[in-house]
Amino acid sequence: MTTPTTWTTPPREAETMVRSGARLGVAAVALALLVIGAMHLVGPSSAVDPVRRTISEYALLPGGWLFDVAVVVLALGSAGVLAALVAARLTPARSLPSVLIGAWCVGLLLVVAFEKTNWSIGPSVSGYIHRYASLVAFIALPLGALLLARRHRGDRSARPLRIGVRWGSWLALASFLPIVGAIGLRGVTGVPWWRAVPLGLLERGLALAEVLVVALLGIWALAHARRSVVARPE
Repeated sequence: MTTPTTWTTPPREAETMVRSGARLGVAAVALALLVIGAMHLVGPSSAVDPVRRTISEYALLPGGWLFDVAVVVLALGSAGVLAALVAARLTPARSLPSVLIGAWCVGLLLVVAFEKTNWSIGPSVSGYIHRYASLVAFIALPLGALLLARRHRGDRSARPLRIGVRWGSWLALASFLPIVGAIGLRGVTGVPWWRAVPLGLLERGLALAEVLVVALLGIWALAHARRSVVARPE
């Protein structure tokens, strides 16, 4: 007799996919954080004001290809985590959490494919696509993660990871509140919203919260696969 569990046990053939996708995803998050973190400290990008200027500006500087590579690695790692979540049966492939997390992955790739507006030259179509792709990505991931956490709210064994995912997701969404407030008050203050808030700081906090959510989702999938091996009857 096996101990009752509150999760769905993935088949044996899916375990390798779960472990590979989750591990690669977490490794990709760590690598992306390392590269982008280093760009804050060394090279031409170290001169960018992290409080006022957005991270995407790094791509416009000499050596900006490093930023693009880091974002692509993060997108591919996030796709690996999504594959692990589906293989572990934590969410169906055709579900809103999967679609939203997938939108995060696609949004990151579009951010790289379409360069941020270089305001020393002027607005561009590429810049607008870049802006809206990043907006979709940054909103889609925390919403998808929150729905996934809600789906498994009865799984006590995953409670610490579920709480971490929820807090990270709410922190990411809360990062938009100062921007929304600044947009709403522009008619009163006359100050453009991008000058009324520390945009660079908010974006960096948002990005950090989101990549940590991806890492936690990967760890959740990996832990789920390990538990399923113990729970599966021989």
